[in-house]
Amino acid sequence: MDNVLTMLVSILFILIFLIVVCAIILYFLKIKKKQSNKEKNNEEYSESTSTQSSSGIRMENVKKFLNFDEIKNNMIIRNGRTQYLMVIQCQGVNYDLLSEEEKVAVEEGFVQFLNTLRFPIQLYVQTQSLNLENIVDEYKSKIHVIENDIKILQRKINQAEALRDTRTIEKLRFELKRKTNVLEYGADITNYVSRLSLNKNVLKQKTYIIVTYYTSEFNGNNKFNKEEADNIFFSELYTRTKMVLRAIGSAGVTGRILDSEELAELLYVAYNRDDANMLPFSKGIQTQYDSLYTTGKDVLKKKAELIDEKIEEEAVNLVTESIEKADEQIREEQQKMEEAIIKRAQELAEEHKHQMTNQLYKKTKEQINKRGRKPKTDKPVTTEEGK
Repeated sequence: MDNVLTMLVSILFILIFLIVVCAIILYFLKIKKKQSNKEKNNEEYSESTSTQSSSGIRMENVKKFLNFDEIKNNMIIRNGRTQYLMVIQCQGVNYDLLSEEEKVAVEEGFVQFLNTLRFPIQLYVQTQSLNLENIVDEYKSKIHVIENDIKILQRKINQAEALRDTRTIEKLRFELKRKTNVLEYGADITNYVSRLSLNKNVLKQKTYIIVTYYTSEFNGNNKFNKEEADNIFFSELYTRTKMVLRAIGSAGVTGRILDSEELAELLYVAYNRDDANMLPFSKGIQTQYDSLYTTGKDVLKKKAELIDEKIEEEAVNLVTESIEKADEQIREEQQKMEEAIIKRAQELAEEHKHQMTNQLYKKTKEQINKRGRKPKTDKPVTTEEGK
């Protein structure tokens, strides 16, 4: 009897010990679950919950109004990372210009494409006004280059005129006239394209195929972390998208997969149909509105560049002015020398008058005076460029 009682007491102690151990394990698991839920709630709160301003008005996070979570690895992620999308931009076929046999081939290819589908797709057509600002900016930059070339040619002409190099002047003036004609033509084309871009009725249409992959199609997705799951779903979705590309190729339609920046532009135009042309997506990327610091040139560097440009311009003006003044001094000295030569020749004629006959003396005086009355002709200076 005592042995049985001892055994029962031992079993009771063992059961109590196991219950205590299980209770401790359950307690720690519950604490860990609470911590994970708290972290998850904090993350959701920072992303999607509303905030309250100092005036008491609740301000909703803008992400709550967007119909997607993020854009990553050329994919649009939606519905709490349960849906992944890739977008194919298609280049259409001009069906009306095809022959009857080609039309039948395209139709059969499209039917074959539809028959090969084993997953949902969506056709999306986006129409927007034609934006010609990039073309206009390119034209304006080329016009600016031509204007600078014209200024340089004008400076060279001024220098050549100071040196009286007629051959070089003619060549530079011909080039100047040609550049001026190109400038006028470019300005007319730029104005025409600028007026054309103001016409909102000039539209362009783009066609897209949206391929979808749901995480529910993949078994065991809870075993992977966020980064690993994204890589797995990317591989599955990319394979599916390439299959669609090959299938539409049988209908004569070419296409390509949009990258992350192009996907952002697609969504930007979809969410801002009226304002997309006022601030194009490419301009927003170039101006770096999402940057935390500016990357413009340093103020001192800009000032140094302006000083260098001013020094260059002043130096060109100074050398041109100096050449003109030096040329004028040389001509004045030559004129004085010519006058001195004529005066001395007249004196010599007077000194030797008694040795000459009257007729010879008169003819000599006429020749001397004739040289004095002769208009001065400047011989052009030949430069190395003229040679």
